[in-house]
Amino acid sequence: MRRIVAFALITSMFVGTPLFAAGARQVGSSASLAGTVTVDGKPAPNARIQLRDVNSGQLVGTAQTNAAGAFTFSGVAAGTYAVEVLNPAGAIAATSAAVPVAAGAAVAGVTVGATAAAYGAGAAATAAGGAAAATGISTAVIVTTVAVAAGVVGAIVIANSGNSSPSR
Repeated sequence: MRRIVAFALITSMFVGTPLFAAGARQVGSSASLAGTVTVDGKPAPNARIQLRDVNSGQLVGTAQTNAAGAFTFSGVAAGTYAVEVLNPAGAIAATSAAVPVAAGAAVAGVTVGATAAAYGAGAAATAAGGAAAATGISTAVIVTTVAVAAGVVGAIVIANSGNSSPSR
């Protein structure tokens, strides 16, 4: 019985959850989302940003701000999104509020403000051994992997406890 439970958990972990789902969801919509990124209230030129679908958690696109800290994501499908500002190590330094985007809409005026401490923390994280960011592993993948591992360990502990089967 324990082997069956462990096998089912491991199988569902890899088959049922697309941990490494790739790519952007581009569903033939002409919607766009535009705004500015600031660090301590000043425009953030050349800041790396990403657009995430709030409902699915999936990364939809990446971009870089221009010299005035402005950005635009085009070809966005209808949905609710958050704009994330990445620090130099690739960690999320700031996130916008949830922004609803209707099909074909041109949403403008989205502002994402980061603090210099959060935005500059990337250099310290890299120097302190931020190997995960340097190798391209995203924070979401790390958190998901740890959460799944904790769930599997918890399920195995429950399956191994003396009260796990009514036949005992």
